Amino acid sequence: MVLPLPQLAPARLLGSSCSLEKTLQCSCSFHGIPTPSMQWWMGDVPVDVNSMDDHLQVTSTVLGPWANSTISLTKEPETGTNLLCEGKNKNGTHALSILLMSEKSSLAPQTFMKGLLQGVMYGVIATTLLFFCLIPFIVKHIRMKWAKRIAEVKKKKSREVRACQEPTMSLKPEESEKSII
Repeated sequence: MVLPLPQLAPARLLGSSCSLEKTLQCSCSFHGIPTPSMQWWMGDVPVDVNSMDDHLQVTSTVLGPWANSTISLTKEPETGTNLLCEGKNKNGTHALSILLMSEKSSLAPQTFMKGLLQGVMYGVIATTLLFFCLIPFIVKHIRMKWAKRIAEVKKKKSREVRACQEPTMSLKPEESEKSII
């Protein structure tokens, strides 16, 4: 009996995770045919597999077409350090980049403040533009109110002027004079 040859498959990241307890641990799992080789990079420097450094440790396992690797960092990394896990075989390469930030980092508050200030500035600009767009409507509304008031005042004055100009008439009918003949 002849078994079919496995098809070739490029290296693909199946899963990744990071956790922080006493140490930072990140794991990556790759699948591919042939089995992918894995490499961790700290910044631009490759980290040796199964190395036991004083501040980082890498362990890797391979099972069939699956490759798993975990890196543990006991020392707090510099803010903005890029951690990369890469799996590759002759059919392709796949990688995951992780940006490491320190809790004590001054970069996070600076980024927050920068975003906050940008948001406030955009709000001020938007409000100013809206106000300038509404100015013609506000001016038109004010002019219409003034025109109504002026029309009312003119109407009232014209009534008063007419009332002064009309002759006064007595409401009693005049008595006719008796003629004596």
